[in-house]
Amino acid sequence: MPDAPRSDAHADAAARAAALLKEHRTSIDRLDAILVYTLGERFKHTQAVGKLKAEHDLPPSDPAREAQQIARLEDLATQADLDPEFAKAFLNFIIQEVIRHHRKHQE
Repeated sequence: MPDAPRSDAHADAAARAAALLKEHRTSIDRLDAILVYTLGERFKHTQAVGKLKAEHDLPPSDPAREAQQIARLEDLATQADLDPEFAKAFLNFIIQEVIRHHRKHQE
């Protein structure tokens, strides 16, 4: 019977780990929803910008603004303890998608 307490302790630790895992996953799911809705809201605004640019014959991209936004996001990422290179790559992906949408408005 000396193994019983160790087994109970192991089972308790596993149950605590499972509960923590569930909490983390619930938070991740909630944050994923926030990200998706936030991106949706962001794209509503960038679509409006694209329409305005098309109506006024403005170029679909603004390299100066894009560079400012990338620098701003890198700074925010550093403050948030997020890899700035990841943040930069993420924003570059979004910017390219926005430019693609803006070009569609100009066709």
